[in-house]
Amino acid sequence: MNNSNNQTASEIVIFGALGDLSRRKLLPALYQLEVCGLINEASRIVGVAKPEHDIEAFKTTVIDNLHKFVKEKIDDKVLTRFINRLVYQVLDFKDSNSFTKLADTLAAGNSTRIYYFSTSPVIYGDICKGLNHANLIQPKDRVVMEKPIGHSLASSIAINNQVSDYFNENQTYRIDHYLGKETVLNLLVLRFANSLFSNNWDRNSIDHVQITVAESVGIEGRWGFYDDAGQMRDMVQNHLLQILSLLAMEPPADLSAESVRIEKLKVVKALKTIDKDNIKEKAVRGQYSDGFLEGSAVPGYLNEEGAKENSYTETFVAIKAEIDNWRWTGVPFYLRTGKRMPKKHSEIVVHFKKPPHNIFKDSYSDLPANKLTIRLQPDEGVELQMMNKIPGIASQMRIQENKLDLSFSDTYQDQRVVDAYERLMLEILNGNQSLFVSRDEVEAAWIWADSIIDAWKASGEAPKPYAAGSWGPVSSISLIARDNRQWVE
Repeated sequence: MNNSNNQTASEIVIFGALGDLSRRKLLPALYQLEVCGLINEASRIVGVAKPEHDIEAFKTTVIDNLHKFVKEKIDDKVLTRFINRLVYQVLDFKDSNSFTKLADTLAAGNSTRIYYFSTSPVIYGDICKGLNHANLIQPKDRVVMEKPIGHSLASSIAINNQVSDYFNENQTYRIDHYLGKETVLNLLVLRFANSLFSNNWDRNSIDHVQITVAESVGIEGRWGFYDDAGQMRDMVQNHLLQILSLLAMEPPADLSAESVRIEKLKVVKALKTIDKDNIKEKAVRGQYSDGFLEGSAVPGYLNEEGAKENSYTETFVAIKAEIDNWRWTGVPFYLRTGKRMPKKHSEIVVHFKKPPHNIFKDSYSDLPANKLTIRLQPDEGVELQMMNKIPGIASQMRIQENKLDLSFSDTYQDQRVVDAYERLMLEILNGNQSLFVSRDEVEAAWIWADSIIDAWKASGEAPKPYAAGSWGPVSSISLIARDNRQWVE
């Protein structure tokens, strides 16, 4: 497949090109687009960083990382073509005068410039000032902002203001990589292309929804960064709320960025406030302690390298979220995410209501509700749990629970599961904003999340401990058990 002719030529400028995100995700994603012939032949990839590299050293670094992080065998011909696109520019991001060097590098041609900020958000403003100083911002150019965009509503507004002084909203692409995952994208198809679900996707048919994003890893040496963020800011405010908004939104008029974003924003704005008056009933935060994972002892959060004593930063969050609108009133969405949990596991489970009457009492005294499970990782797929008759001759009809299982890896064996960043990079090149987060969405999410964070802070209570390798603190079980429900594990 080749649709690179739909694109104009681009200068893909990666600020922080030697950083972890660029090495692990961005450059491998661009290589995979090269494999598929999805990059305009005249496009270049300009790596910008502070270390004094020459172009050959940069190319060697990129090749080494492609071999390390691309799962498939590297195609030598494609690699040669890809490497020939690379340019390297040494730059001091905080020195506006040094951006004239970048201007010289980008001077040739009339390409659209894509500025990817793979750096700390605290220097987004400095980069924008430098680009403007060197006259490197034109109306057709695009800017890509990585999360986290701030650590609160106020800081988010400040960062967005710094960027919006130089780039319009239609030039700005805010990445949440969960929106590029195949199974998350499939939510739109599942909901709006199948009348089985679209006609039964509301409070009349659905009892409750569970969203779990579990990580088996700890903080992986990022104690300083993580302790300032915590699981609420790092995962709930963006990833889980994005999944929730796609699950709960009204049908958009079409698949345009404007239509999709409008409906997602309505969901976030309709979330009931959680504050100091109801925090104990609606939310739980935890922090992992010493435990065992896959048979090995692992340290607790406060015993990790670089840790400071008595940190109240949460590594686990469980929330009963409620959407105050016609479609979802009375249907709780239980959100759960944490580090050092038994396995890496992300899924959505939609619990439908039980049948109102059971005519099979003699063989099955209590009919279970149907469940739709959407597996986001690691085994992407969709599973529907339903009742079925057991074949055979018997004096009474026997029934049992069965699963209709659509595993992506089994069903699409000849199709490679695309990494989220590949999809998102392609949409940036094509100028499509529908898989990116609007400023209004970011700020609405922060308003809701800040209320929870502030309530925890005001309470002065430490996060509830849970052993590494477990599914979170006991109080997270109580959160859902109070409603006579239980987590799917």
